[in-house]
Formats: sequence, structure tokens, C-alpha cells
Amino acid sequence: MSSNFLCPNEFIQLGEKLCDAAQGVILQHFRHPLDVEGKSDDSPVTIADRNAESAMRDLINTTYPDHGIVGEEHGSENLDAEFVWALDPIDGTRSFISGHAIFGTLVALLRNNQPVMGILAMPVLGERWVGATGHKTLFRDFRGTTQATTRDCAKLSDATIATTSPHLFKEDEFPKFNRVRENARMPLYGGDCYNYGLVSSGLIDLTVEAGMGVYDFLAQVPILTGAGGIMTDWEGNALGMHSDGKVIAAGDPRVHQEVCSFINQ
Repeated sequence: MSSNFLCPNEFIQLGEKLCDAAQGVILQHFRHPLDVEGKSDDSPVTIADRNAESAMRDLINTTYPDHGIVGEEHGSENLDAEFVWALDPIDGTRSFISGHAIFGTLVALLRNNQPVMGILAMPVLGERWVGATGHKTLFRDFRGTTQATTRDCAKLSDATIATTSPHLFKEDEFPKFNRVRENARMPLYGGDCYNYGLVSSGLIDLTVEAGMGVYDFLAQVPILTGAGGIMTDWEGNALGMHSDGKVIAAGDPRVHQEVCSFINQ
């Protein structure tokens, strides 16, 4: 990540507006009848996903027409720009269409392909994590705004590990994840992007996932980093636009190192 880059407040403010715009669209459709379509990867999509992303893209194009955008629903534009926004209007569409409140909106800003700002917003819960280079990560809920801080966890045997579903790992990936799970204190399933917020707030210790698009994980990198954690690919490399979608997010660098060892043994 661009650690020496101080993310301007105006970018953070736009990121918040993007989440607000998406929330306005999403809540109109939440727990209402929806037509659900299947995408090429068999994942579901609805008019809420598409219209929320359209609202976000319109705001970016109006405010910073020279910026690039990559989104889950409407593709990419101007990816050669210095600044590129990565958008996932509804991370956890399966939860959304099932009336489950644990789904989120993810907004990331990249500078030269490295994430420098990220927001994880939970539209129904009214919770939000905001992280950016040069800033401490902030968490907002009904009680107000506080600084998000990860917790100490020196050993995997003491860690709570979360993943959305063990069924999302490919055949060659699952044994690697399972080695980590078997050596952790407690597994937690479900949650999609919410798990990364819980790591950032020091409520769980670890998230390990695979098979994600860049819009699924780039927002979480500045959030985790600004809260004192670490987030990399499975080999321990920094995450960026060209990462392969396999990630480790840990609140404590010591447990992160141990997880890397188990995955790559």
C-alpha cells in the first residue's frame, strides 16, 4: 500500500457519499419482492445491485471525471488513471435477497493500483468502517464514531477465524484453509465483508478467503492497516489491482505469519 501517501479528506468524503447513495437505493428494495438473475459465475444479481452501482458511478464521474472505475456490475473504465475506484454495491447478495441484514457496500480508492482508501458500510445495520492511508481507521454505529483497533493474538491456537463459507474454496484451496481452521481456537462462518470489520474492531482475529474479485477485498486493506492489522494474499504479498483473490486478514501480524506458514507448507 502507498504508505507515504496522505489520502485527501475530499476523497474520503466522496467515498462516504458513494456509500450513502448506494444505501438509498438498496433500502428501497430490501425485503421487497425482487427478480434475481444469475451471472456467468452463478452468483445472483438484482436491480438493487445494478442501480446502486450506477448511482455511485454517476457521482464519481460528476466529481472526478478523470478517475477510473472498476465495479462488480458495470465493468471497468479508465483503468490507466492514477486514481481508480473499486465498487461493490452489495457484498453478500445472497444474504440481501434472503432478507438477511449482514451484507455490505464496499468502496475502495486506488492510487497507481494500490489501495489508499476504503469504506465498509452496512446499510441495514447503520455501521461503517472508514480507513485511509495517513489516517486512523474509524468505526461508526448508533453510539457514535470511535477509533477501530485490532486486538492482540499471538498464536493461531488462540484465534477466532472467519470465512464466508468453506464451500467457496476450490478443491486445491480447501485443504490449505482447513489446516488453518483445524489449528484455530474457533471457526465462524457467514458474514461476507462484515468479518473484516470485526477483525478491525478487535472482535475476531482472522479472516481467510479465496475466489474474490478486486472489488471484494481492496476496500478492507486500508481499513485493516489503519486499525493495526495486516491484510495480504496467501503468499504474504501486498494486495492490489492484480492480486489473485486469495486473502488473509489478521489483527495481529504474529498470527498472520503463522497462517501464511500453514497455508504454504
